[in-house]
Amino acid sequence: MTLQPGTKLGRYKIRSQLGAGGMGEVYRARDEKLNRDVAIKILPGQSSQSEDRLLRFEQEARAAGSLNHPNILGVFDVGTHDGLTYLVAELLEGEELRERLNRGALPQRKAIEFAQQIAAGLAAAHEKGIVHRDLKPENLFVTTNDRVKILDFGLAKLSEPAAANDGSKSEAATMRALTDPGTVMGTVGYMSPEQVRGNQADHQSDIFSFGAILYEMLAGQRAFRRETTAETMTAILNEEPTELSETNSNINPQLEKVVRRCLEKKPEQRFHSASDLAFAIEALTGGSGTTAALAVTAGKKGVPWRLVAGISLLMLTVSLTLLIWTARQNPAIPKLQRLTFKRGLIQRAHFSSDGQTVQYAAAWDGGTYALYSVRLSSLEWRALGQERAYLLGSSEKDELTVLLVTGDQFTKNGTLARIDQQGGAPREILENVRDADVTPDGRQFAVVRESGTGQRLEFPVGHVLYETDGQITNPRISPRGDRVAFQDHPLIRDDRGFIAVSDLDGKTKRLTPEWSSEQGLAWSLSGDELWFGASVKGEGRDLYGVTLSGKVRLIWRSTGELNIFDVARDGRVLMAVEDDRGEVWTSGAGQATDRNLTWLAFAGIPVLSHDGKVLFFSESGQGTGPNYNVFMRKTDGSPAVPLGEGRPLASSHNGKWLVVQVPSQQHKLLVVPTGAGESRSFAFDNLVISNPQCRWLPNDDGFYLTAQESGHAARTYRVMLDGSKPVPVTDEGYAGAIISPDGRTLVVTDPQGQLVLYDILSQKHRPLPGVLRSDTVLSWDESGNAVLLQSSQSFPIQIVRLDASNGKRQPWRALSAADMTGIHSPPRLQITPKGDVFAYSIRRSQSTLYVVEGLK
Repeated sequence: MTLQPGTKLGRYKIRSQLGAGGMGEVYRARDEKLNRDVAIKILPGQSSQSEDRLLRFEQEARAAGSLNHPNILGVFDVGTHDGLTYLVAELLEGEELRERLNRGALPQRKAIEFAQQIAAGLAAAHEKGIVHRDLKPENLFVTTNDRVKILDFGLAKLSEPAAANDGSKSEAATMRALTDPGTVMGTVGYMSPEQVRGNQADHQSDIFSFGAILYEMLAGQRAFRRETTAETMTAILNEEPTELSETNSNINPQLEKVVRRCLEKKPEQRFHSASDLAFAIEALTGGSGTTAALAVTAGKKGVPWRLVAGISLLMLTVSLTLLIWTARQNPAIPKLQRLTFKRGLIQRAHFSSDGQTVQYAAAWDGGTYALYSVRLSSLEWRALGQERAYLLGSSEKDELTVLLVTGDQFTKNGTLARIDQQGGAPREILENVRDADVTPDGRQFAVVRESGTGQRLEFPVGHVLYETDGQITNPRISPRGDRVAFQDHPLIRDDRGFIAVSDLDGKTKRLTPEWSSEQGLAWSLSGDELWFGASVKGEGRDLYGVTLSGKVRLIWRSTGELNIFDVARDGRVLMAVEDDRGEVWTSGAGQATDRNLTWLAFAGIPVLSHDGKVLFFSESGQGTGPNYNVFMRKTDGSPAVPLGEGRPLASSHNGKWLVVQVPSQQHKLLVVPTGAGESRSFAFDNLVISNPQCRWLPNDDGFYLTAQESGHAARTYRVMLDGSKPVPVTDEGYAGAIISPDGRTLVVTDPQGQLVLYDILSQKHRPLPGVLRSDTVLSWDESGNAVLLQSSQSFPIQIVRLDASNGKRQPWRALSAADMTGIHSPPRLQITPKGDVFAYSIRRSQSTLYVVEGLK
């Protein structure tokens, strides 16, 4: 029933109809009590007849009304009158985003401006637990002063199916009133994969829909539009949209990455929250958006640009004056006291209970890690008499929590123990620990332990708070003992990651966007913020803080690599400034000495061509982006050639192709040409590639890959270049990709961690005879009868030839590093099948320990 002008709904008098659709009819009305024009939406008649729908409508409307945000449509009232249920909202002037998009793609600057506003609105709603579920251009309104408003927030699950004009090819809303499991909800073309499958849609679903909208704003075409609804849904589940760079050559690569991450098929691989998304978009603008805020508040008729510029200049002048005055009144330059003076690396440090003594673990002049103590008043240091020990934490009783390791200096999996800060014999507590922290009273421990292919966080010991296929570092128990913060790294042996926190029930929240590097973590003096060292795009690590609500701020910018350890009761901070480098070296092939082929500052794990003449490696840190860059360099020392983003995994036998992984894309690989040609992308929607091993098939028509389905153990898959679906070639739990020359036998690790020979054709496996638990398989030799092993994890590297039939071991080669100072991780070795050329990577860090005063 259409309402006529003059009809009254309570205190609201209808003036005219504005529109109608599946969500109901919309009218312009006058609020006679407050003397203002409003918009009134009438719930469709069939919905009004359902008591359950009426209750849900009122609940959702009141929830939406609680969202007081400039980028969300303001909801003023909800009620019923003569059998009609209605909602009262602010009256907008402008047009739907759909109308804008019907005229073509938006300029990149304008698309980013709109995206910022939409993400901000989503973040505000998600923080209150309200999810849209039907985000699309029709539900986004652009006012006359370019402010974007999200419409129908919190009400989308009440919408009804709308009939298609032609009765067949429809992209109208296909939604139902209740969110029953198995119900398809959303608008075709903007649905998330989980909506297409009929699964529960949460905030991650809104992020996917946002990505589809941002894609359309930039490309001028829909990301997943096909001829029929069924084909569109199939595309959402299985296909990637056309690269934005193909439709817009001027697209910002970082912006394209934002879109791609929003459109990840798996929810957990998208941005963790709309706040993270908003942070990433704001980073593209290089500012806080003050100018944009002035523009959207200028009023319906606009403000002359000279006035806006004048206001901006005045605000800038006032801000600078206040900043200068504040700096003069309260100098913010931190005061540093240097505590160490030797060459080497500090692993961790803590204040004693009186704040006047510092205990730390360090490896000096190429030696192993040991414990030391220094008095701040004299800077005299002494050894505590415990070598091969990592410092983990300290209690108010001045007991140190340490990790005792055996074997080589790079092993960081040992026995948790206590030791008095004055030294003495340690008291062992728990075996097989990776990292830990202790409560102030010294009674409880938060520990990190290995779990399947990844790691788990326990607090107290035995109570699992969090598990991951990646890596957990720096667990930190909150001052009140009600939470454990930690650094969450998606990839093993990679310090990119997030700051996260778990409560005692195991509810875990990532507080920050993903950093390209993060080291060190400590609770602030007040206990309401976490301080950490991090890098945004590969530059030096600065000191940041983040609240438990996810608000990130820069505390201190440094020219070095900051690593924070502890905060004293008086606010002083214990931290190290590091010089961190990654190096790649080659040996053999007639070289008199090993050759350093590092190109920039932080080279990663190398990949050798089969003839040993070319080395592939990634570079991260300064000079590259957050996803690293792959370089190709001849082993004769010729200049390096960049191949693009990512890190290398395997070189084809003919040397023409390289498998590359982009760290931020754990379900996707690239096959990159080493010469002329085009890269090929391989997406594995149902597989996670978190710790990949990769080797090419003997005829170079595909490769073996270690990956895993979510919730399953890793296994080996065969991936063909023809684009066919990956085929598992081993049972679950049997992971590895080192293939014999005849292409029949794989060396893999079984579920118990033992190396076995796996026959691909018969699916039978047997132990690799003669192998030791400390061995790492490098390659088969050319004969196919033996494998080459790295039998030590530290220098000198011992290489052994192991007969695969009888287990006979034969020494093959030993490699040494001329300077061991600062090398704190095991060398990663590559070798040619002939065994004549070697390549290895090392990480070399040197650090200086400081006490810093004045940080806030």
